[in-house]
Order: sequence, then structure tokens, then C-alpha cells
Amino acid sequence: MKKLDKTLNILIIGLGLLGGSYAMSLKKQGYKVSAITKDQSTVDYALKNGIVDYATTDVDETLIKNSNLIIFALYPHIFKEWIKQYGNIISEDTVITDVTGVKGTVVYEIQSLLKNGVEFISAHPMAGREASGVENSSDEVFKGANYIVVPTEKNTENAKQLCRDLGYTLGFADISELTPQKHDEMIAFLSQLTHCIAVSLMCASDDPDLEHYTGDSFRDLTRIANINDEMWSELFLANKTALLKEMDSYRTAFNKLYNCIVTNDRDGMREMMKLSTARRKRFEKRI
Repeated sequence: MKKLDKTLNILIIGLGLLGGSYAMSLKKQGYKVSAITKDQSTVDYALKNGIVDYATTDVDETLIKNSNLIIFALYPHIFKEWIKQYGNIISEDTVITDVTGVKGTVVYEIQSLLKNGVEFISAHPMAGREASGVENSSDEVFKGANYIVVPTEKNTENAKQLCRDLGYTLGFADISELTPQKHDEMIAFLSQLTHCIAVSLMCASDDPDLEHYTGDSFRDLTRIANINDEMWSELFLANKTALLKEMDSYRTAFNKLYNCIVTNDRDGMREMMKLSTARRKRFEKRI
């Protein structure tokens, strides 16, 4: 892998947390970065803080046509609507990529909508924060994080390599490749299920004074319960089949532990705990 070509004209569409973090990282490294986003306040903040070279709320046809790498940092349904309305503006030989958290319901439709010569290579940066908005952007979120390239049979090797190089340039620690189906299966367990658990846990008690008694374990486990409800509800439903399967698997494991406690099966509990400890150690090696 190598860093991106500095002559690329990079356009980011959607300057929220991830779009802003991409822009911040790339601009710090000397890339020319422009952005199109919906709110003027976001444009003002990004320009004032040097996150981009240029930004606008207009769908600037010249800017789009002159960009040869376009990064879409939009909710899935907005991404699809944007391509339907403005995709014809994108110049041939342009590569576009994204940051969306589901792929099966997005990738194939986007590829079918694009004109010949424009290539969409999907990616998922496994990084972020609980807070949203460009004002919470940070290039630090990519350090030590995973980045998944999600190609289909329509993608060229050149586009896949460009996408990998983008991940490397941004500073991701581990760059892997999955099909859209496998990506959605993995993400249902590793990301969406964990958010479901955190939300459910926070909704399980209405004691108004929990924060006065909690320790690090509860805080760590529920960190992601501070959630963007608009985005995550869309992601859950877009990946409904895979997520429900993982929720069933989790319910089975939880019930097994529950029954061990009900029946005083200490050996059964300990076996589950030993398995949990062994599997968790594999993650610690990567930190």
C-alpha cells in the first residue's frame, strides 16, 4: 500500500463527524480537499478551522466534475437520493467511495445508478465517536482502527487499490476486504448488536440515581448507548435480517448463562467465562 497521489482533487459530500474527520486528516497531509454539505454553519466552521480548502452548500457542478475522488459521508437513503438526482454530473474516470455502515442495500443499487466510467468502491471505516457533527471531527479516531474495503465483481483492481490506499493514508491500522453480504453479517454482530445491547441496558432500569453509584464496567459497557437515533435506526432496519439473527444468537447465549445461575451450575458459568476470556484476549493483541 502507498499514500494517495497528492494531485487528486478530493471532494467530500456530507461534512459531519466522519466526513469532517476524513477532511481533517487529508488536509493536514497536504491534499486538496473540498466539501459539499447541507448547512452553512458547517461550511463556516470547517473553513474557519482549516478542515477543508473549500466548502459550499450548493451542488456545484464544476466542483463535482473536476473531482476525481469523491467520498460520500451520508446516511444510506440520502446517499442513494443524491446519486439519483446528481450522479449524472460526476465525470467519467472518477472513483467514488463511502462510509456507510450497511452495504447490501446500498452498494449494488448505487453501482446500477452510475453512468459508465464512474466506479463506486465501497468502504467502511470502523471508527467514530458518540458525538456527531463536524465540530467533533478528529483525525485521531482512525489510529488503531479497522477499515473494510467492500468490493463487488464490478470493481476494478485499480479502484480497490485506491480505496486501500485511502485507508492507509488516513492512518487505519488494519485494512481488510469483505463482500457486501459478509460485511453485513460481521457488522450485525460486531457493531449493531453491541449498540442494541447498550441501548437495552440503559432502558432496563428507570432508577434516576444510577450515575451516583456506577463504576467503570457500566460506563464502558454503555458508552455507545449515547446514540444517534436517526442514523442507527436506519442502519438497524437496513440490515434487519442479519441483525435479528445475531440478536437471536445473543439471546441464546444470555439464556444459557441465565439458566446456569437459576440451577446453580457454577461449572457451566465458569466454562462460559473461560471461553469469554480466551476470545477477548484475541482482541487485546490488536490494541
